[in-house]
Amino acid sequence: MSSLPTLVCVHAHPDDEAFFGAGAVAHYAALGHRVVLVTCTNGQLGLDQSGRAGADPLHDVATTKSVRAGELQRAATLLGYSRVITLGYDDSGMKGWPENDNPDAFMNVDVDAAACTLGAIFDEEEAVVVVTYDENGFYGHPDHVMANVITRRALDFSSSVARLYYTVVPRGVITSFVEGAKDLGLSLPGWVLDAATNVPDELVASTLDVRKYARIKQEAMAAHDSQVDNGDVVRMNEDLFTLLFGTEHYQRAWSRLETKGDLVDLFGGL
Repeated sequence: MSSLPTLVCVHAHPDDEAFFGAGAVAHYAALGHRVVLVTCTNGQLGLDQSGRAGADPLHDVATTKSVRAGELQRAATLLGYSRVITLGYDDSGMKGWPENDNPDAFMNVDVDAAACTLGAIFDEEEAVVVVTYDENGFYGHPDHVMANVITRRALDFSSSVARLYYTVVPRGVITSFVEGAKDLGLSLPGWVLDAATNVPDELVASTLDVRKYARIKQEAMAAHDSQVDNGDVVRMNEDLFTLLFGTEHYQRAWSRLETKGDLVDLFGGL
């Protein structure tokens, strides 16, 4: 175990770890921090090998689960995660899909049971900082929302966590990002466009310059090559990718003690 404090990231699906907060993970791993990934679902409703979405009657669930598990391990290794934990819940699908009614879907989980497990992981890893999505799940996906719910509840079962952050893109940044991408003729994933009305700029507590890790972030995204709807981001020119993804923003959602010094460091002041 590293003598430096541990960071734990809680994500909903395989590939979320590559798109949300990946620069911070690479940064702190390079500094010698232990960084742990908790992925809540198996992602079985993602695109299958034929490009069929989870709602398609011909969608290949078994192969999709297997492929995405392998992609997750490759991406996590690239980013520098020390440990990958998969809770194994079923992907709930997008809001309004029939799969939302699956009793084993993550959105229908017993919150206290899942949070108790997550809190035990936090304490086992001696997690000091935890990162997940905001209450809207960044763009409203039911599994992202539930990741937020169980993470916040898990704080009640943990004695080690000192701070909780949400990975966010403030309104001013994402508006200019979307406008710039459209001017360049880039097709952005739906989740980016859906997030374009969210977090006020003043809620950002920490801003990290992760340009040094932009190539690693892009390679981690590319590791999830079965999810072809992210293709334009994966194939983006490196300089443009660095410009758009080289800065990460974090909202401080909770702190056990008064927080100072975290403007450019999630562990600042600890």
